[in-house]
Amino acid sequence: MHPAVLRYKAHLWVGGASLLALTACVPYASPAPATVRLAPSIVQPAMEHHAAVQPAANLSTDVKITATEFKFQPSAIQVPAGEKVKFTLENKGAIEHDMTLETAGFTLVAKAGQTATGEFTFDKPGQYQLICSIPGHEAAGMKGTLTVGAAAPSEAPALVTKALAPAEPTAKPLPAGLTAVPQPQVAPPVTWTSPRTHQVTVETTEIPALLADGVGTTLWTFNGTVPGPMLRVRQGDTVELTLKNSPNSKATHSIDLHAVTGPGGGAKGTQVPPGGEATFTFKALNPGVYVYHCATPMVAHHIASGMYGLIVVEPEGGLPKVDREFYVMQGDMYLQGERGEQGLREFSMDKMLDERPDYVVFNGSTGALVNEGALKAKVGETVRIFFGDGGPNLTSSFHVIGEVFDRVYPEGSSDPVHNVQTTLVPAGGATIVDFKLEVPGTYMLVDHSLGRLEKGGAGMLEVEGPENPEVFHADHVGAGGTGGH
Repeated sequence: MHPAVLRYKAHLWVGGASLLALTACVPYASPAPATVRLAPSIVQPAMEHHAAVQPAANLSTDVKITATEFKFQPSAIQVPAGEKVKFTLENKGAIEHDMTLETAGFTLVAKAGQTATGEFTFDKPGQYQLICSIPGHEAAGMKGTLTVGAAAPSEAPALVTKALAPAEPTAKPLPAGLTAVPQPQVAPPVTWTSPRTHQVTVETTEIPALLADGVGTTLWTFNGTVPGPMLRVRQGDTVELTLKNSPNSKATHSIDLHAVTGPGGGAKGTQVPPGGEATFTFKALNPGVYVYHCATPMVAHHIASGMYGLIVVEPEGGLPKVDREFYVMQGDMYLQGERGEQGLREFSMDKMLDERPDYVVFNGSTGALVNEGALKAKVGETVRIFFGDGGPNLTSSFHVIGEVFDRVYPEGSSDPVHNVQTTLVPAGGATIVDFKLEVPGTYMLVDHSLGRLEKGGAGMLEVEGPENPEVFHADHVGAGGTGGH
């Protein structure tokens, strides 16, 4: 462990805190037809359980279901056994949905604004769980029951459900060679003096990655990094942005840029299903630094999985020059199981809704900006940190231990304030901090809500160069001494 971390841990202990070691929407309408997936044969119920049944809302062999964000209407359906049943799924939502009877092996998929139909025959009475199988949708409320056959007044039909199978472990083994996501690069400063048009392409991908030592999860990303790529333009520039969604994705994705003046910040026209793409154009009217993120329902799920980044709109005269620039974003992450539990773990909707993150990270993992990943600079240099808070829930109290910010652009404003110790950055907000390096050493980047240090919210800025005793001098501590300043 880096000596600076040990020193800071000792400092917190003296102060009474215990520090653990650092570890780290216009709906999109595709021309493709709706999809029907069927089992090769009629269902053969294998597991049974008696459960109460909601009042049946559809007693026909012609079943019509409407899907929206995030519910089915009706959510309780009753059909006969031994007869062919026609299902119609009308998707009135902004994104793709399906209706899935997992134990029957029957699924209907309908893209936003479209309708899908399919037929199925159930050979015996029972009750089935009806869900939308797209990641996060069931947990958000897209579930119900389908009852086959009429139930006697005092008896509920058998429930056919995977939930009665042996419980799966919370975590799966980590894939061999799993690593953290790579670090995004700082986009170069604006050097042009008249408006330009930029063609920008961003791809959304879903990739397994290491989040902490021995802990992995599937991150949803822009261009394979967390945060996504920094976009950087000049006030008055025009941006033609194309969003592609990888064919390997399981979910629809989109992009909402807080720098955009227009419906949904671009999200309304970029609800892109797997394998699709969409383009929109906007003019950068206001200078500042802005968050962008995925805005596909459930929005918080997509953000908590890593889908956020920054767009910098420099003023017409540009930002003041500095020697080095860095790009850092904080995010809170929610996983099933206990914090620190080893293995590949799934997203936890319950924890996210309760605002109980397992990890609070800088740049996608607990160790992204420590030790080998530390930011590097030299004595005498001026540095700039573009800092954003993706959230989706927590506000950041951004602080660099041992430094005072010479300039802070609060909440991404184009006008700075001066001599700031800690700056508040809300979820979905950003800032710029500038400061000059006077003394060598390791400086810790933290969210000064310091309990989050336990969850990985820390980074390092390593500064090399000659000592500067006129500014700072560390007295040597003698035997039995307590030190001092």
